[in-house]
This record gives sequence, structure tokens and C-alpha cells, in this order.
Amino acid sequence: METRTLGKSGLEVSALGLGCMGLSFGYGPATDKEAAITLIRSAVEQGVTFFDTAEAYGPYANEELLGEALAPFRNDVVIATKFGFTEGKTALGLDSRPSNIRAVAEASLKRLRTDVIDLFYQHRVDPNVPIEDVAGTVKQLISEGKVKHFGLSEAGAETIRQAHAVQPVTALQSEYSLWWREPEQTILPTLEELGIGFVPFSPLGRGFLTGKIDETTTFDKTDFRNIVPRFSEENRKANSALVDLLSRMAQERNATPAQIALAWLLAQKPWIVPIPGTTKISRLTENNGAAAIALSTNDLATINEALSAIDVQGDRYPQQMQTMINR
Repeated sequence: METRTLGKSGLEVSALGLGCMGLSFGYGPATDKEAAITLIRSAVEQGVTFFDTAEAYGPYANEELLGEALAPFRNDVVIATKFGFTEGKTALGLDSRPSNIRAVAEASLKRLRTDVIDLFYQHRVDPNVPIEDVAGTVKQLISEGKVKHFGLSEAGAETIRQAHAVQPVTALQSEYSLWWREPEQTILPTLEELGIGFVPFSPLGRGFLTGKIDETTTFDKTDFRNIVPRFSEENRKANSALVDLLSRMAQERNATPAQIALAWLLAQKPWIVPIPGTTKISRLTENNGAAAIALSTNDLATINEALSAIDVQGDRYPQQMQTMINR
């Protein structure tokens, strides 16, 4: 697989990474440990060098999983993890106090079985802690050799600027896909100006853009999508027009809707690195195939024209979670 560099940082990773959250958290029961290790190692074999986790995924279980699965390949891969929740539990709220950032770094190093965290994101902006203090703490961790690069997640443009002035931000991780294009308004221009890479999560719309989900699909009772407005039965039916568009383009190219959705993201900027997640090796292989699909200028224009006629229905988060976004 080809590689990309995240902004001006010099951090080189595979064009597609692997979002590992769903192996332990968010989308129903955790994947069997041995199956998850096999999948992660299959990703390495297919050329993936960029793996995304967080203390909150589990909590802790996902970092431990990656630590074990990637131990034999540690020098050949880039591991990104995150801090910013109380005790690593999203339900307990935010905590980006410098003391907690340091504590999370030490604990994550142990769980990941490594001497250094390649990319350390603030998981969500904490309004109770100045972003300059957050960036300054990570800067100290970098000077101590415990962290290599600093990242932010779901941060607004002004926050990115304030953090970047203290410690250069290597990457922003936020949702971006064919059915969530809000980052194009102010985030992408800011990142381009400052030389910061972009790591879109949920690049397949939490599975919807694969074409495998419709209004009749049922989710496990512990699946996060049960409370996401965009995944109500009514909205899934209304949003099917987007999948129909992808399916038509995929058929013309002997590809899949998921591959077209990922290829579209890759075509937006050379410093964009999507991190699709999956629990199945067949889907992993399918997703990685998108890196070999080059959409032409005409293809992109056709997609944009068709998208302009589609009004995606439903918020991407429940109301109580919206307040943590784009601060």
C-alpha cells in the first residue's frame, strides 16, 4: 500500500489506517480476542502501518489488544491513542488536566507494550482546561521521549490554532465522509494552512455507506448506533439515495460502494488518511482495495453534482454528545 505524510510533521503512514475501536467497544459485543489479533496482524500483512485506539475503548481493553497484536511489528507500525476522559470512561465526562494526561500516557505505554506513543490525541476538547495547558503538557511528554506527535480530535479551527502555537499539531481526527462534509467549511482550510494532517474516522458512515445497512437492519442492544439520530429507521430509509449513488458508481468500476466512498476521501487531499474499522478480514481486504482506486476529476464532479441533490437526514450524534464537538 502507498504511504502518505500527515501534514508537515514527517509522520509517514499507510494511505489507509485501521480504526480499532469496534473490536472492543461501541458496536456490540467485543470481538473474540484471538480473532481480533488475527485481523490486526492481517492488516499489517496487507500493508497497513497506522493503527488507531484509545484508553476509552473498553475502557483499556483495546489498547491491551493492540499491544499484544502489534508487539512483533512494533518498529514497523504507527500507533495512535487518546487521552481526555475521566478514568477512561466516556460516561464520566472529560478530564484533560495535565496530571491526568501524564497518568494516561504512562498507563497507555504499558498497555501498548511500547516505550513511546507515536501519536497522542486529545480525545475531545475539555472546556475546563485551557488548550494551551494541554498542548504544553504533551510538549513536555515529547521532550521526555514518551510521545512523538500531538493530535486533536473533533476540535474547532480556533482551538487548533491555539494548540498549534504551543506544540505543532501533527493530525486532527474528526468525522468526515460522503455523508458528513462539514469539515470542508473551515477545518480543511485551517489544516492546509497550518500543515496539519487529517484522519477521518467513520469514513464509511459507521457502516451505512457500505450498502449493507437499510431501514430493516437491527443492531445489537449495546450498539451505539441505536441512539444515533441518523440511524433511525426513517432516516436510514431517507438516506438510501446516497448508497444508491455509490452503488451505481461502484458497479461501473467493478468495485464496491465502500471502496468508492474511501477512494473519494483519498482524492480530496494528499494528507488525508482515513481509518475505516471492521471486525472481518474480508471487509478489511475490501477496504484496503480502495487505496488502488483513482477517481478522475470527472468522477469527482459527478459525485459532487449528485450529492448536491441529496439532503442527508439526521444528526450524527445524540443531543447530549453534540456539545463535545467542534469546540
